[in-house]
Amino acid sequence: MGQGKNGDPLSEFEVEVECLMQALYLRWGYDFREYSRASLRRRVARYMSDNQILRAADLQHELIRDKKRCVHFVRGLTVNVTDMFRDPVFYKVIREQVIPELRSHPFIKIWHAGCSTGEEAYSMSILLHEEGLGERAVIYATDINSQVLDQASKGVYHEKMLSSARENYKDSGGKSKLDDFVSVGYERFLIDPGLKKNIVFTQHDLVTDQVFGEMQMVICRNVLIYFRRELQTKVLTLFHNSLDMGGFLGLGIKESLRSLPNEFRYKAIDESARVFQRVD
Repeated sequence: MGQGKNGDPLSEFEVEVECLMQALYLRWGYDFREYSRASLRRRVARYMSDNQILRAADLQHELIRDKKRCVHFVRGLTVNVTDMFRDPVFYKVIREQVIPELRSHPFIKIWHAGCSTGEEAYSMSILLHEEGLGERAVIYATDINSQVLDQASKGVYHEKMLSSARENYKDSGGKSKLDDFVSVGYERFLIDPGLKKNIVFTQHDLVTDQVFGEMQMVICRNVLIYFRRELQTKVLTLFHNSLDMGGFLGLGIKESLRSLPNEFRYKAIDESARVFQRVD
């Protein structure tokens, strides 16, 4: 019999969510089986409420028969909270402490895992161009969700986001104005097409897919917090194997390497900004 965290039997809903996760993996290859259960259950319940579905078993019946519906569901299941230059201190540390070391590389490869709708990948592209590295850098921006990747590749965002984006850019140590890199109109702002030239948007599942080799930097922010400990360790090993010796790892502000098996493979460049460097 399945048991919850306190040893109590799982509820009917909890059992149905477990079956749903297994069905998604077997039918379509989406593997959420090692994601945090509390977060998964909240998101499944919200999706069911929004779509007036009474039981998770009924949702499973629909998803295993309709790939488009499944893609829509996965978009709701994954976390897509992001912003231009989100957590400005992170980008300030990259600019001041990481960029000087990256300059020694003739070609720079950066993997931005879990890029969502692309704002943070474009933020990194802006930073690289300001530092004169845009022409010899490529950013591999990946996500499990094909719909958010499609939105990311367009580089079009609502104008209401622009005010906070400008503030974040300024606080991150930006050297000019964010408006130099975007055009505004029709209640939207569009990323300068030139910034897209060094970004490759592609689908990638951190749970089931392989490494991106010989990276100088891997960025995965505010994704690991939704994984169970075993999956966190697996994904961090994936990042370690993707990095060159001396390569840099950037995590989310709420994430840490502490108490994980990967902890001693890195030294902290800035612990508070969650920027680390591979040392073995």
